[in-house]
Amino acid sequence: MAILDILTVPDPRLKQVSKPVEKVDDEVRALMDDMLETMYNAPGIGLAAVQVGEPLRIIVMDLAKEDEAPAPRYFINPEILETVAEELPYEEGCLSVPDVFDEVERPIRCRLKYLDYEGNPVEEWAEDMYAVCIQHEMDHLEGTLFIDYLSRLKRQRAVAKVKKAQRLKTEDAA
Repeated sequence: MAILDILTVPDPRLKQVSKPVEKVDDEVRALMDDMLETMYNAPGIGLAAVQVGEPLRIIVMDLAKEDEAPAPRYFINPEILETVAEELPYEEGCLSVPDVFDEVERPIRCRLKYLDYEGNPVEEWAEDMYAVCIQHEMDHLEGTLFIDYLSRLKRQRAVAKVKKAQRLKTEDAA
């Protein structure tokens, strides 16, 4: 397994619409394993393949708390089949927009279908944090970041903050 580089705003590759996975094979599973290791290392709770430069419809996630055993989940070609009308605001963050957090309103429940790690079809309801996280990660597959839901000013500030942090990091390394 390998730790991959996570793309950050304003990298234009984050705006790509991801392509469906044609076949769940060892190459796809290896990518998911690398993504999971990358996500744990970051640390984060979800990661879409496009965030590591692979515009494929793949997501990894682990919502286990720090004191719980890891509970990795894998989503290949996920689709949201329906959502409930009730929405709640959640404070979201993103590994592609480091150290930026803001509230986004999303449906509190959604029904989804996807292929699991082995390529088996799964259909289930997601609720609460699981619903928020899967919707956030599925946005990545469409080239949408959580900051796209914010006002133009907040979005610009978020991108500027990330650019400044990257610039400082580069200067420190030199």
